[in-house]
Amino acid sequence: MADRDTPRRQRRARTTVSMADVAQRAGVSSQTVSRVSNGYAGVNEETRRQVLDAMKELGYRPNSAARALKRGEFRTIGVITFSLSSTGNVRTLEAIATSAAAEGYAVTLLPVALPTQDEVSGAFTRLQELAVDAVIVIMEVHLLDAATIMLPPNVQVLVVDSDAGDHYTVVDTDQAGGSRIAVEHLLSLGHETVWHLAGPADSFAAQRRADAWHAVLTEAGRRTPELIRGDWSATSGYLAGLELAEHTDCTAVFAANDQMALGLLRALHQRGRRVPDDVSVVGFDDLPESASFMPPLTTVHQDFAEVGRLCVQAVLRKMRHDEATHGTTLVPTRLIVRESTAPPPGR
Repeated sequence: MADRDTPRRQRRARTTVSMADVAQRAGVSSQTVSRVSNGYAGVNEETRRQVLDAMKELGYRPNSAARALKRGEFRTIGVITFSLSSTGNVRTLEAIATSAAAEGYAVTLLPVALPTQDEVSGAFTRLQELAVDAVIVIMEVHLLDAATIMLPPNVQVLVVDSDAGDHYTVVDTDQAGGSRIAVEHLLSLGHETVWHLAGPADSFAAQRRADAWHAVLTEAGRRTPELIRGDWSATSGYLAGLELAEHTDCTAVFAANDQMALGLLRALHQRGRRVPDDVSVVGFDDLPESASFMPPLTTVHQDFAEVGRLCVQAVLRKMRHDEATHGTTLVPTRLIVRESTAPPPGR
Protein backbone atom coordinates (compact mmCIF):
# COMPACT_ATOMS: atom_id res chain seq x y z
CA MET A 1 0.00 0.00 0.00
CA ALA A 2 2.80 2.42 0.91
CA ASP A 3 4.61 1.69 -2.38
CA ARG A 4 1.48 2.42 -4.42
CA ASP A 5 0.90 5.75 -2.62
CA THR A 6 4.45 7.05 -3.06
CA PRO A 7 4.17 8.05 -6.77
CA ARG A 8 0.85 9.79 -6.05
CA ARG A 9 2.40 11.86 -3.26
CA GLN A 10 5.35 12.67 -5.51
CA ARG A 11 3.01 13.87 -8.30
CA ARG A 12 1.15 16.10 -5.84
CA ALA A 13 4.41 17.51 -4.57
CA ARG A 14 5.59 18.32 -8.09
CA THR A 15 2.43 20.38 -8.76
CA THR A 16 3.27 22.80 -5.92
CA VAL A 17 5.46 25.52 -7.38
CA SER A 18 6.96 28.16 -5.12
CA MET A 19 8.22 31.65 -5.82
CA ALA A 20 11.73 30.33 -5.18
CA ASP A 21 11.27 27.77 -7.96
CA VAL A 22 10.33 30.54 -10.39
CA ALA A 23 13.27 32.66 -9.25
CA GLN A 24 15.67 29.77 -9.81
CA ARG A 25 14.29 29.00 -13.28
CA ALA A 26 14.39 32.69 -14.34
CA GLY A 27 17.79 33.31 -12.76
CA VAL A 28 16.56 36.20 -10.61
CA SER A 29 15.84 36.82 -6.94
CA SER A 30 12.57 35.94 -5.20
CA GLN A 31 12.07 39.67 -4.61
CA THR A 32 12.10 40.28 -8.37
CA VAL A 33 9.52 37.53 -8.89
CA SER A 34 7.37 39.17 -6.22
CA ARG A 35 7.61 42.55 -7.92
CA VAL A 36 6.61 41.07 -11.28
CA SER A 37 3.66 39.10 -9.86
CA ASN A 38 2.37 42.21 -8.07
CA GLY A 39 2.71 44.38 -11.17
CA TYR A 40 5.24 46.80 -9.68
CA ALA A 41 7.28 49.10 -11.89
CA GLY A 42 11.07 49.19 -11.84
CA VAL A 43 11.66 45.80 -13.47
CA ASN A 44 13.20 45.97 -16.93
CA GLU A 45 11.22 44.41 -19.73
CA GLU A 46 13.67 41.58 -20.48
CA THR A 47 13.73 40.46 -16.83
CA ARG A 48 9.93 40.72 -16.59
CA ARG A 49 9.60 38.51 -19.67
CA GLN A 50 12.01 35.95 -18.21
CA VAL A 51 9.99 35.78 -15.01
CA LEU A 52 6.65 35.52 -16.82
CA ASP A 53 8.03 32.77 -19.07
CA ALA A 54 9.25 30.86 -16.00
CA MET A 55 5.84 31.24 -14.34
CA LYS A 56 4.10 29.89 -17.42
CA GLU A 57 6.55 27.02 -17.86
CA LEU A 58 6.29 25.91 -14.24
CA GLY A 59 2.56 26.58 -13.92
CA TYR A 60 3.07 29.05 -11.08
CA ARG A 61 0.03 30.97 -9.85
CA PRO A 62 0.59 33.92 -7.48
CA ASN A 63 -1.11 33.61 -4.10
CA SER A 64 -3.69 36.38 -4.43
CA ALA A 65 -5.00 35.79 -0.90
CA ALA A 66 -1.55 36.32 0.59
CA ARG A 67 -1.08 39.48 -1.45
CA ALA A 68 -4.48 40.73 -0.32
CA LEU A 69 -3.63 40.18 3.33
CA LYS A 70 -0.38 42.06 2.84
CA ARG A 71 -2.20 44.99 1.22
CA GLY A 72 -5.01 44.88 3.74
CA GLU A 73 -7.74 44.56 1.09
CA PHE A 74 -9.10 41.93 -1.31
CA ARG A 75 -10.34 44.35 -4.00
CA THR A 76 -13.65 42.50 -4.06
CA ILE A 77 -17.14 43.79 -3.26
CA GLY A 78 -19.83 41.35 -2.18
CA VAL A 79 -23.40 41.83 -3.40
CA ILE A 80 -26.38 40.25 -1.65
CA THR A 81 -29.68 40.29 -3.51
CA PHE A 82 -33.01 38.66 -2.79
CA SER A 83 -34.24 38.46 -6.38
CA LEU A 84 -32.70 38.15 -9.82
CA SER A 85 -36.09 38.04 -11.54
CA SER A 86 -36.83 41.77 -11.50
CA THR A 87 -35.45 44.07 -14.18
CA GLY A 88 -34.47 46.69 -11.63
CA ASN A 89 -32.30 44.33 -9.60
CA VAL A 90 -30.57 42.86 -12.65
CA ARG A 91 -29.79 46.26 -14.16
CA THR A 92 -28.62 47.62 -10.81
CA LEU A 93 -26.34 44.61 -10.37
CA GLU A 94 -24.95 45.08 -13.87
CA ALA A 95 -24.24 48.75 -13.15
CA ILE A 96 -22.50 47.90 -9.86
CA ALA A 97 -20.31 45.29 -11.55
CA THR A 98 -19.38 47.70 -14.35
CA SER A 99 -18.53 50.52 -11.94
CA ALA A 100 -16.56 48.19 -9.66
CA ALA A 101 -14.52 46.89 -12.60
CA ALA A 102 -13.68 50.46 -13.59
CA GLU A 103 -12.22 50.93 -10.08
CA GLY A 104 -10.23 47.68 -10.29
CA TYR A 105 -12.60 45.68 -8.06
CA ALA A 106 -14.32 42.37 -8.67
CA VAL A 107 -17.87 41.55 -7.57
CA THR A 108 -18.92 38.40 -5.74
CA LEU A 109 -22.67 37.76 -6.03
CA LEU A 110 -24.61 35.86 -3.40
CA PRO A 111 -28.35 35.46 -4.09
CA VAL A 112 -30.46 34.81 -0.97
CA ALA A 113 -33.55 32.66 -1.41
CA LEU A 114 -35.52 33.87 1.63
CA PRO A 115 -35.34 37.24 3.43
CA THR A 116 -34.89 35.80 6.93
CA GLN A 117 -32.40 36.57 9.71
CA ASP A 118 -30.70 33.19 9.26
CA GLU A 119 -30.39 33.61 5.48
CA VAL A 120 -29.00 37.15 5.76
CA SER A 121 -26.55 36.22 8.52
CA GLY A 122 -25.46 33.16 6.56
CA ALA A 123 -24.94 35.29 3.46
CA PHE A 124 -22.67 37.69 5.33
CA THR A 125 -20.73 34.78 6.82
CA ARG A 126 -20.21 33.22 3.39
CA LEU A 127 -19.13 36.52 1.89
CA GLN A 128 -16.61 37.06 4.67
CA GLU A 129 -15.24 33.57 4.04
CA LEU A 130 -14.92 34.51 0.37
CA ALA A 131 -12.80 37.52 1.40
CA VAL A 132 -14.66 40.68 0.42
CA ASP A 133 -13.89 44.24 1.50
CA ALA A 134 -17.50 45.47 1.70
CA VAL A 135 -21.08 44.43 1.00
CA ILE A 136 -23.80 46.04 -1.11
CA VAL A 137 -27.28 44.76 -0.28
CA ILE A 138 -29.98 45.11 -2.95
CA MET A 139 -33.25 45.09 -1.01
CA GLU A 140 -36.55 44.21 -2.68
CA VAL A 141 -38.68 43.29 0.33
CA HIS A 142 -39.72 44.74 3.68
CA LEU A 143 -36.76 43.44 5.67
CA LEU A 144 -34.75 46.07 7.49
CA ASP A 145 -37.81 47.28 9.39
CA ALA A 146 -38.34 43.80 10.84
CA ALA A 147 -37.23 43.59 14.46
CA THR A 148 -35.52 40.22 13.93
CA ILE A 149 -33.22 41.49 11.17
CA MET A 150 -29.87 42.99 12.11
CA LEU A 151 -27.07 43.42 9.61
CA PRO A 152 -23.60 42.83 11.10
CA PRO A 153 -22.10 46.13 12.31
CA ASN A 154 -18.49 45.08 11.70
CA VAL A 155 -18.58 45.22 7.90
CA GLN A 156 -18.92 48.17 5.54
CA VAL A 157 -22.49 47.95 4.24
CA LEU A 158 -24.40 49.90 1.63
CA VAL A 159 -28.08 49.31 0.90
CA VAL A 160 -29.85 49.77 -2.43
CA ASP A 161 -33.61 50.34 -2.70
CA SER A 162 -34.52 50.37 0.96
CA ASP A 163 -36.19 52.44 3.63
CA ALA A 164 -33.23 51.89 5.94
CA GLY A 165 -33.02 55.65 6.48
CA ASP A 166 -30.32 56.96 8.80
CA HIS A 167 -29.25 53.50 10.01
CA TYR A 168 -27.31 52.71 6.84
CA THR A 169 -25.77 54.31 3.78
CA VAL A 170 -28.47 54.07 1.11
CA VAL A 171 -28.48 54.78 -2.63
CA ASP A 172 -31.83 54.68 -4.40
CA THR A 173 -33.75 55.94 -7.40
CA ASP A 174 -36.14 58.75 -6.54
CA GLN A 175 -39.16 56.44 -6.65
CA ALA A 176 -41.62 59.00 -5.28
CA GLY A 177 -40.42 61.79 -7.57
CA GLY A 178 -40.69 59.57 -10.63
CA SER A 179 -44.21 58.50 -9.72
CA ARG A 180 -45.26 62.09 -9.14
CA ILE A 181 -44.20 63.24 -12.58
CA ALA A 182 -46.00 60.27 -14.16
CA VAL A 183 -49.32 61.02 -12.44
CA GLU A 184 -49.00 64.79 -12.89
CA HIS A 185 -48.38 64.25 -16.62
CA LEU A 186 -51.64 62.33 -16.97
CA LEU A 187 -53.61 64.89 -14.98
CA SER A 188 -52.12 67.71 -17.06
CA LEU A 189 -53.53 66.06 -20.19
CA GLY A 190 -57.02 66.48 -18.75
CA HIS A 191 -57.74 63.07 -17.22
CA GLU A 192 -60.10 63.30 -14.24
CA THR A 193 -58.14 60.69 -12.30
CA VAL A 194 -55.45 58.04 -12.74
CA TRP A 195 -55.71 54.32 -11.98
CA HIS A 196 -52.65 52.52 -10.64
CA LEU A 197 -51.29 49.07 -11.47
CA ALA A 198 -48.95 48.58 -8.50
CA GLY A 199 -46.12 46.14 -7.83
CA PRO A 200 -46.17 43.48 -5.08
CA ALA A 201 -47.05 44.56 -1.55
CA ASP A 202 -43.73 43.37 -0.10
CA SER A 203 -41.65 45.66 -2.34
CA PHE A 204 -40.31 48.96 -1.00
CA ALA A 205 -40.15 50.40 -4.51
CA ALA A 206 -43.74 49.42 -5.28
CA GLN A 207 -44.97 50.93 -2.01
CA ARG A 208 -43.21 54.24 -2.58
CA ARG A 209 -44.63 54.49 -6.10
CA ALA A 210 -48.14 53.70 -4.86
CA ASP A 211 -47.87 56.21 -2.00
CA ALA A 212 -46.79 58.97 -4.40
CA TRP A 213 -49.65 58.14 -6.81
CA HIS A 214 -52.14 58.43 -3.94
CA ALA A 215 -50.57 61.65 -2.64
CA VAL A 216 -50.73 63.44 -6.01
CA LEU A 217 -54.40 62.56 -6.50
CA THR A 218 -55.24 63.64 -2.95
CA GLU A 219 -53.40 66.95 -3.32
CA ALA A 220 -55.24 67.59 -6.61
CA GLY A 221 -58.62 66.81 -4.99
CA ARG A 222 -59.22 63.90 -7.35
CA ARG A 223 -60.96 60.59 -6.72
CA THR A 224 -58.57 57.75 -5.88
CA PRO A 225 -59.57 54.57 -7.75
CA GLU A 226 -59.08 51.12 -6.27
CA LEU A 227 -55.44 50.05 -6.48
CA ILE A 228 -54.76 46.94 -8.55
CA ARG A 229 -51.66 44.85 -7.84
CA GLY A 230 -49.38 42.85 -10.08
CA ASP A 231 -46.08 41.04 -9.46
CA TRP A 232 -43.85 43.03 -11.87
CA SER A 233 -44.43 40.50 -14.69
CA ALA A 234 -46.08 41.15 -18.06
CA THR A 235 -48.49 38.31 -17.31
CA SER A 236 -49.75 40.03 -14.17
CA GLY A 237 -50.09 43.26 -16.16
CA TYR A 238 -52.18 41.44 -18.75
CA LEU A 239 -54.52 40.00 -16.11
CA ALA A 240 -54.86 43.40 -14.45
CA GLY A 241 -55.53 44.94 -17.86
CA LEU A 242 -58.45 42.60 -18.46
CA GLU A 243 -59.96 43.88 -15.22
CA LEU A 244 -59.23 47.55 -15.94
CA ALA A 245 -60.74 47.26 -19.41
CA GLU A 246 -64.12 46.61 -17.78
CA HIS A 247 -64.04 50.03 -16.10
CA THR A 248 -65.39 52.35 -18.78
CA ASP A 249 -64.44 55.37 -16.67
CA CYS A 250 -60.76 54.35 -16.70
CA THR A 251 -59.00 56.70 -19.13
CA ALA A 252 -55.49 56.76 -17.61
CA VAL A 253 -53.29 54.13 -15.94
CA PHE A 254 -49.92 54.51 -14.24
CA ALA A 255 -48.18 51.10 -14.23
CA ALA A 256 -45.42 50.58 -11.64
CA ASN A 257 -43.06 49.09 -14.22
CA ASP A 258 -42.74 48.69 -17.98
CA GLN A 259 -43.19 44.93 -18.02
CA MET A 260 -46.61 45.17 -16.41
CA ALA A 261 -47.40 48.04 -18.78
CA LEU A 262 -46.61 45.72 -21.71
CA GLY A 263 -49.16 43.15 -20.52
CA LEU A 264 -51.65 45.95 -19.87
CA LEU A 265 -51.31 47.21 -23.45
CA ARG A 266 -52.05 43.74 -24.78
CA ALA A 267 -55.16 43.32 -22.61
CA LEU A 268 -56.55 46.73 -23.54
CA HIS A 269 -56.00 45.95 -27.23
CA GLN A 270 -57.81 42.63 -26.93
CA ARG A 271 -60.76 44.31 -25.22
CA GLY A 272 -61.02 46.97 -27.89
CA ARG A 273 -59.74 49.85 -25.71
CA ARG A 274 -57.42 51.92 -27.89
CA VAL A 275 -54.19 53.37 -26.47
CA PRO A 276 -53.94 56.34 -26.21
CA ASP A 277 -57.32 57.28 -27.81
CA ASP A 278 -59.40 55.61 -25.08
CA VAL A 279 -56.83 54.92 -22.34
CA SER A 280 -53.45 56.54 -21.69
CA VAL A 281 -50.69 54.39 -20.15
CA VAL A 282 -47.48 55.40 -18.38
CA GLY A 283 -44.84 52.91 -17.21
CA PHE A 284 -41.77 53.06 -14.97
CA ASP A 285 -38.14 51.98 -15.71
CA ASP A 286 -37.68 52.96 -19.37
CA LEU A 287 -36.58 49.53 -20.54
CA PRO A 288 -34.62 49.58 -23.80
CA GLU A 289 -37.58 47.77 -25.40
CA SER A 290 -40.23 50.26 -24.20
CA ALA A 291 -39.71 52.50 -27.25
CA SER A 292 -40.69 49.49 -29.40
CA PHE A 293 -43.96 48.70 -27.61
CA MET A 294 -47.16 49.28 -29.60
CA PRO A 295 -47.65 52.13 -29.12
CA PRO A 296 -44.22 53.31 -27.88
CA LEU A 297 -44.52 53.66 -24.12
CA THR A 298 -44.43 56.90 -22.16
CA THR A 299 -42.42 55.98 -19.06
CA VAL A 300 -40.27 57.15 -16.17
CA HIS A 301 -36.55 56.76 -16.82
CA GLN A 302 -34.39 55.26 -14.07
CA ASP A 303 -30.65 55.91 -14.31
CA PHE A 304 -29.38 52.47 -13.26
CA ALA A 305 -25.83 53.29 -14.34
CA GLU A 306 -25.72 56.26 -11.99
CA VAL A 307 -27.16 54.20 -9.12
CA GLY A 308 -24.41 51.61 -9.64
CA ARG A 309 -21.70 54.25 -9.87
CA LEU A 310 -22.82 56.00 -6.68
CA CYS A 311 -23.09 52.67 -4.85
CA VAL A 312 -19.49 51.76 -5.67
CA GLN A 313 -18.21 55.27 -4.93
CA ALA A 314 -19.95 55.37 -1.56
CA VAL A 315 -18.81 51.93 -0.43
CA LEU A 316 -15.21 52.59 -1.51
CA ARG A 317 -15.28 55.89 0.39
CA LYS A 318 -16.47 54.05 3.49
CA MET A 319 -13.71 51.45 3.09
CA ARG A 320 -10.86 53.85 2.44
CA HIS A 321 -11.78 56.53 4.96
CA ASP A 322 -13.77 54.44 7.43
CA GLU A 323 -16.52 57.05 7.24
CA ALA A 324 -19.59 56.46 9.39
CA THR A 325 -21.82 58.43 7.02
CA HIS A 326 -25.43 57.31 6.85
CA GLY A 327 -28.54 58.54 5.09
CA THR A 328 -29.99 58.28 1.59
CA THR A 329 -28.75 59.53 -1.78
CA LEU A 330 -31.54 59.75 -4.36
CA VAL A 331 -30.85 59.53 -8.09
CA PRO A 332 -33.29 61.74 -10.06
CA THR A 333 -35.73 60.32 -12.60
CA ARG A 334 -37.23 61.93 -15.70
CA LEU A 335 -40.34 61.39 -17.79
CA ILE A 336 -39.89 60.08 -21.33
CA VAL A 337 -43.00 61.08 -23.30
CA ARG A 338 -43.81 58.80 -26.23
CA GLU A 339 -47.07 57.79 -27.93
CA SER A 340 -49.03 55.95 -25.21
CA THR A 341 -50.45 59.11 -23.58
CA ALA A 342 -52.92 61.71 -24.89
CA PRO A 343 -55.88 63.78 -23.67
CA PRO A 344 -58.96 61.72 -22.69
CA PRO A 345 -61.78 61.06 -25.19
CA GLY A 346 -63.72 64.22 -25.95
CA ARG A 347 -60.90 66.61 -24.94
